[in-house]
Amino acid sequence: MKQENKKALFEGMHSGIPIGLGYFAVSFSLGIAAKNAGLSSLESFFASLMCNASAGEYAGFTIIAASAGLLQMAIVTLIVNARYMLMSCALSQKMSSDMKFWHRLLLGFYVTDEFFGIAIARPGKLNPFYSYGAVLVASPLWAIGTYLGTVAGNLLPLSLVSAFSVALYGMFLAIILPTARKDKKIAGIILVCFILSFIAQYWPLLDAVPDVTKTIILTVVISAAAALLFPRKEVAENE
Repeated sequence: MKQENKKALFEGMHSGIPIGLGYFAVSFSLGIAAKNAGLSSLESFFASLMCNASAGEYAGFTIIAASAGLLQMAIVTLIVNARYMLMSCALSQKMSSDMKFWHRLLLGFYVTDEFFGIAIARPGKLNPFYSYGAVLVASPLWAIGTYLGTVAGNLLPLSLVSAFSVALYGMFLAIILPTARKDKKIAGIILVCFILSFIAQYWPLLDAVPDVTKTIILTVVISAAAALLFPRKEVAENE
């Protein structure tokens, strides 16, 4: 068992390298937001170390800049990060029934779009040490990037900061494309996701709906439709 956990840990660290590089680039702009909110470089470092959600952390910095209270911050971050509850439900199906509670707690704490993507694409039941390996590489780079962004982010040209932000989308494509190449059904579902997301973003009737709410609705509808149309048997998944 120890050898298996060690192997999963190193595989996770390998998978965490591109995620960490994307996090490092994107967190530069987050560091600028932290500095504008009045946080020191050390405070922004620990904020990113304890919070892995870029949208939620940015919302938190916005609340701090507005001098709002803790209750407002809790409500806003809950709404912004609501999609992670859906991801946690999906990820729970990849866990074995005898997985210890503290493993489940740690995996839940580190549910992000990217960590979820590599975990859910891994065949069979999830070994928690795989996710731990990815976190060990990517999470510190997220915090370090925020720290450096707070220190020197305002010295960078705005065009370069915008380019850093695009890097995360390219990294996420690198996560989903290998799985899409192996399974035509998944490739089709991903294409449908892109199309419906584009329509939801620019359809005038949905202008009043917040982007986070759109994401949650699309996630529920598309995942439910995919589960009904293309169910996967547990035995086949374990194999």
